[in-house]
Amino acid sequence: MLQGVLFDMDGVIVDTEPLHHKAFYQMFDEVGIEVSPALYESFTGQSTINICKHLSDYFDVKKAPEILMRIKQNNFKQLFANDSSLQLIDGVLDIIKEYHENELKLVLASSASMMTIDNVFERFNLNQYFIAKFSGADLQQSKPHPEIFEKAAQATGYERANCMVIEDSTNGIKAANAAGIFCVGYDSKHSKNQDYSIANMVISDFQEIQHDKIQEIFKQRF
Repeated sequence: MLQGVLFDMDGVIVDTEPLHHKAFYQMFDEVGIEVSPALYESFTGQSTINICKHLSDYFDVKKAPEILMRIKQNNFKQLFANDSSLQLIDGVLDIIKEYHENELKLVLASSASMMTIDNVFERFNLNQYFIAKFSGADLQQSKPHPEIFEKAAQATGYERANCMVIEDSTNGIKAANAAGIFCVGYDSKHSKNQDYSIANMVISDFQEIQHDKIQEIFKQRF
C-alpha cells in the first residue's frame, strides 16, 4: 500500500528551470566561463554548491565555489521576485490535494536551496500539504546519491516499500533507484534529455497516478 510520496520540486511541482538557467548563465558571464548546453544539462538534479564545485575545478575558476553559489543565488532571487510568469506545473496541485485528502504523507525532496524551496512553497501556499521538506543543499551528498530520499522516506514514518518518488531528472531517478524506492519518472515538456529508463513507471500527465490508480499499482507489486 502506498503511504508516503516524495516529491522533487523543479520540473515536478514548479518549473523554475528557466529562472535557474538565466541565473547560472549570468553568473557564468560574470566569472568569465563558457558552459556548453551539454555540460549544463548534465548538472540537472544536482545541488548548486556541487555544480559550482565542479565548475570551479573544471574551469580552474579563481573564485571559491561558495562565492559562485552566492552570485547565482542572488541572481535567482532577483529573477524570482520579478518574474510573474512562474506557475505550478499543470495538474500537480490537484494530485497534491488528492493525496493529502487521502492521508498520504507528502515530503519535499529537492536539490534546490531551502531559500528557494521556502519561496516557492510560500508563493503557492503549499506548506499545508507537506509534513517535511528536505534540501539537497543541506545534506552531505547530492543526487544521484540516495541520501535525500532515504531521509525523506524516513520522515514519512513508513517503510520505503510503501513510498513513492516523483522525479523528472536522470540524477533524481538514479537516487530513488539507489534508495530502493518506487520511482515515477515525470516526462514533461519541461524535461530535456533526461533518462527515464530505470524509473518504475513513466508518466506525462499527473492523472496517470491519481490516488486510486497508483494504489492499485502498489497492490499488484506485492
